[in-house]
Formats: sequence, structure tokens, C-alpha cells
Amino acid sequence: MGEYYDKLESRSASEREADLFARLPGVLRAAAKAPAYGERLKDIDLASIKDRASLAKLPVLRKSELPALHKIAPPFGGFVAQSPGSFARLFTSPGPIFEPESRDADAWRGARALFAAGFRPGDTVLNTFSYHLTPGGFIFDTSARALGCAVIPAGPGNTEQQFELIEAYRPGGYSGTPDFLKILLDAAAAAGRDTSSIKRASVSGAAFPKSLQEEMKARGIDAYQTFGTADLGVVAYESAAREGLIVNEGIIVEIVRPGTGEPVADGDVGEIVVTSLDPHHPWVRLALGDLSALMPGQSPCGRTNMRIKGWMGRADQTTKIKGMFVRPEQIAEIAKRHPELRRLRLVVTRENEADAMTLNAEASPAPEALRDAVSATLAAVTKLKGNVTLVTPGSLPNDGKAIADERKT
Repeated sequence: MGEYYDKLESRSASEREADLFARLPGVLRAAAKAPAYGERLKDIDLASIKDRASLAKLPVLRKSELPALHKIAPPFGGFVAQSPGSFARLFTSPGPIFEPESRDADAWRGARALFAAGFRPGDTVLNTFSYHLTPGGFIFDTSARALGCAVIPAGPGNTEQQFELIEAYRPGGYSGTPDFLKILLDAAAAAGRDTSSIKRASVSGAAFPKSLQEEMKARGIDAYQTFGTADLGVVAYESAAREGLIVNEGIIVEIVRPGTGEPVADGDVGEIVVTSLDPHHPWVRLALGDLSALMPGQSPCGRTNMRIKGWMGRADQTTKIKGMFVRPEQIAEIAKRHPELRRLRLVVTRENEADAMTLNAEASPAPEALRDAVSATLAAVTKLKGNVTLVTPGSLPNDGKAIADERKT
């Protein structure tokens, strides 16, 4: 557990932070050359963005906004300065969102994630992520080849052909969804085919519950989770310590209150926001729409970067109540107007065949006047009437939910 991909993984936290924020102003200047970023950053002294506090003042770009922006200014919404022809590959994801791949050898920054999962130069990897139009297959393909592995570009499906490839090439590694790995192994067992060469796996793109983790282990496969997106590549990855996911090098990860750009307290669940330091295609505070939380301390494996708990749900909790949309940012606005409140949670139910909502808010002490004031703010912000219940601090779940829709469908 003391073996690392490079020295970056074991440097001190202060050294890493100093390096990231020394590089950030230059990356921001590169980003501002793209028209959309230029407009968003035009009134900001980019040289002053040198720490997390100043970074948190920059606007958040929500991934959910990208499809509309890409239609307005194709292909990249004005967030990329270079022409499409300056990149190596060009992809699309549902939305549509259009993603370019840089010409760097490890364009998606995934080689170190595979190394942490036990992959080594000279290994053969069966890559079952899709190669068709979307970047998933190429994210893991280029990462494995950057590490020095040979790749079987299998894609998903066609299990009979995959059995032939596995029996011929005897790959020691697998990359793909955990679901397809189980399908492949089950189909091989039923058909009497030999997949025993596969001993390790890097899985992503779907939930990997404890039960499936234990099943893979029982079948002799050491499988590790990788968290990434089609926009950024690998964001965080699991190591042999099996304690959370380690944030990748070369990016800055923040956890913010859903619907806002405000960082939450360490340990609180919030939305993942990423700033990448790729000068070819920088992302500045891209809000992914996924929930997670920072973990205290560093990994027992010796890697010193910050850790997140992994995927903990979706941050977009927009809910229609009595015909009106209520959004997490509105709940955040209520919190901003009443700083004496701590965690807030709007619970939506049905009462007498009508929508009803109750805002639970942590407060201590909790005078009646405060409840009345919060009720008035709730109505003013959402344009809907609802109940307010003041509860003791620490009594609401730390799950990142600003809105809990408990109506039965």
C-alpha cells in the first residue's frame, strides 16, 4: 500500500494546495479566452484567485445548463477557445453535450486510478465501456494505454465474442460497469467458458453495492470504484485502503450547498464542484449535479489528497408543488436570510388530496417569533404557503437533501 503512480500522490497537502492555486490564475486566463468564460469572468481580477475562499466567489457553471448552452453556441457553448480540429477526438453525451478529447497521452487523467486498482504496465485490459460516440470507452482506453497496458476494445454486449477474446488474450484486468461484469461472469459460467484470467477490475458508471462487491471478491476479482464524468474524465478513485475515493491530481474539488456555490462544512453532504487545471479545456467550478461529502484525514494507503465518500445521490431536487417549481437554491436563500438557522429540509407530502410542504429548520434557541419570520420568508421566496417546524440542531439527516419529496406516486 506504499506504492504510488508518481510522487504527486504522496506530497504534503500544503504542497499540493500551493501548487494547484499557483497554477490556477494562468488556467483562468486561458479559460477567459473562450467567449462564454470571458463573459462570466470579465469583472474578476483573475490574479487574485489564489485560494479556496477566493475561488468560491466565482460563478458556478451547472452541468445541467450545458445542453441549452451548446445549442446556442455549438459545439461547446463558447467554453472552449480552440477549434474542434485542435483536439484528438470529439464526442457527444445525452443532452446533447459535446466533449472534446485533448491530444495528451493521458487525456482523461485515469492512469493513476488504474494503478491504484492494481493495474500495471504490460497488463492486458478488457475494456467494456462503449466506444460509440460517447467518451466512456476512450476514457479508460487512453488511461490504460498511458499506463502501459494493452487494451481489448470490446465495448458492452456481444458476450460470445468477448468469451473468445478472453480465452485467447487472457486479460488480467476489466474496465466497465459493475453490472456488465456480473452479466459477463454469469453468462460465462452458464456457457462453460473460461474467464478466470480476470483478477482485477476498475468499475464505474453504475452503483456498486456492498453485495455485488462481496460477490466479485468471492469470484476472485479485486474490483475498485472510479468516479468520473464525460466532461472531466476521472475525478476520484478507490485505492487498496477501501476508505472513500481519493481526489485525482490536477483538479480542485469543492462540496457546495445544492443550488448554490457556497462550500459546506467539512463532512456535510453537498454537490460536487470541480475546477480542472487543463489549459486546453479548463472547467471553472463545474457543478456536476452529484452529491458527496469530504472525509477527514488522509487515506491509510498513504495517498495524501482529499477524499470524498463517493456518489451519494443527485443534487438536483427541483420539485413541483401545487403547480409551482421549488428549487434547492430557494431553500438556500431562506437560510441566507436567516443566518441563525442551521440545516434546512423542505418535506413535501400529500394531505387531503392536495400538496403540502413543511420546512424543517434546525435552530437553537427557537423562539416563536423566529418560526413566524421563517414562515413569511418561505412564502415570499417560494410563492407558496407552508408550515415551518423548528427542530434541534443535529436532528436533520446529513444527506445533502434540501427538498425531500415524500408524496406517493
